[in-house]
Amino acid sequence: MNPFTTRPEIVGTFGVVASTHWLASSAGMRILELGGNAFDAAVGAVFFSMTSEFALTGAGGGGILMGMEKNQAPFLYDFFVDYPIKKINNIDFKKINVDFGNTKQKFYIGKGSSAIPGNIAGLIKVHQEKGVLPLKVVLEPAIDIAKNGVILSKYQAYINSLIKPILINSSTGKDLFIKNKKFLAEGDTFKNPNFANFLDMLIKYGNDFFYNGDAAEIIEQVYSNGGFLDKKNLKNYKVFNRKPISIKIGEYHIFTNPAPAYGGTLMIFLLQLLKKSNSLNSDIINLIQAMDLTSAARNEICKDPNDEMEISNCLKNDFIKKYLGRFKKNDFNHNTTKLSGFGSTTHLSVIDKNHNVVSVTTTNGEGSGIFIPEFGILMNNMLGEKDLNPFGFHKCDISRRLPTMLCPVIILKNNKPIYTIGSGGSNRIRSAIIQVIINLLIKNMNLYDAIESPRIHLENKDLFMEPNIKLPKNQYLQHLNLKPFNSKSLFFGGTNCVGLDCAIGDSRRGGAGDIF
Repeated sequence: MNPFTTRPEIVGTFGVVASTHWLASSAGMRILELGGNAFDAAVGAVFFSMTSEFALTGAGGGGILMGMEKNQAPFLYDFFVDYPIKKINNIDFKKINVDFGNTKQKFYIGKGSSAIPGNIAGLIKVHQEKGVLPLKVVLEPAIDIAKNGVILSKYQAYINSLIKPILINSSTGKDLFIKNKKFLAEGDTFKNPNFANFLDMLIKYGNDFFYNGDAAEIIEQVYSNGGFLDKKNLKNYKVFNRKPISIKIGEYHIFTNPAPAYGGTLMIFLLQLLKKSNSLNSDIINLIQAMDLTSAARNEICKDPNDEMEISNCLKNDFIKKYLGRFKKNDFNHNTTKLSGFGSTTHLSVIDKNHNVVSVTTTNGEGSGIFIPEFGILMNNMLGEKDLNPFGFHKCDISRRLPTMLCPVIILKNNKPIYTIGSGGSNRIRSAIIQVIINLLIKNMNLYDAIESPRIHLENKDLFMEPNIKLPKNQYLQHLNLKPFNSKSLFFGGTNCVGLDCAIGDSRRGGAGDIF
């Protein structure tokens, strides 16, 4: 069997890895083979993906990592982006239209769209506290691919083409993505040697280099006219250790991320509706209604941009009881919110031979179009993402963690990890993961079928459906607009998952699993 298959069926000696790019999975496996643990592999593979999946994640973004050491409770590192505090008069903030073929979306980029990045701080902290190999060894694959380049796959070339206006917004972007007067396409080689140099400096000088050293000076200069990032905001950034939230379904225990993130909390809320109504194994209408009421719950709870923990209120017993009543009455969401997002996010799942487990999701938004030229780093546009700013842009008065839909998951059976799951896809993250969980734990599908089965997603009153979704005649559907797709699509997420002896990367986003 090809070791770089997306559909492995064998038991591994060193561990299992699933990601959005087969080379990133391979890099993670290489680190495991060298004696690294799951945390080394995850950190190394995520840094690797900052080149192999440049449009999906980067050093200028943020993420969430959930981990578990053998016979220990799951834990979580929150290194998502922070809202910066700085008063400026003329914000560099502009709208850009991106054509996705069947739909068009508006994104906001510029210096005023960048939040305080957390990926560097979080990943280095994870390595320092949980890794066993030297950082130089862990980052070697990432340095190598940044120097020597990666051949763009059909999927990666397509993603780049979607956000081409953002990638070539600056001279640095043009230098990276335009060769011989043509935008890089499938089969072309993408290189980022300045990022390789940055990683070398990170090894030499440590995490402080980025947040309180020479890099911080350079970032402040780049953002001095029209942006919020400066040395003070960077220096004050913190990685938070949080206790995961969970739900028990039968003999399984599902752990995910808590507030201030939205994704995990809303996922647990939805599963509670299905569980308490004995509807986990019922028809698709119950899932659609639960999705609908989950959006309603979010709209009701989230009112104050300066209260980063308010989403946790939807898990209070009285609140769940209220919505359970609505669920049983077949009530539907009377409100709508215009939330969108391409979902430029990537997920990596790892289980090593000692059953250490990592589920890590990182993102750069769509990118701000603003590069740090010296380092080859495209900064995030999280302050210009509607999903992360439901109250409107630049409405927050405090330094807070932005709410995110990132939703890494670890599933236990008899207190032992059996699956780690995560996805990209903005608002579609939780719907993708929930459907995979139901397929695995309730419908008893194998991992491949659980991930590749057709999905639905409800957004406002639009019910998006992949092919082969069969809907029964039901009065509830009269309230919805049916939006069928002709084929499986990256719109419905990219769910990468590993079990103890299997690794599957979602074909919707060119994913790959690796076992060795």
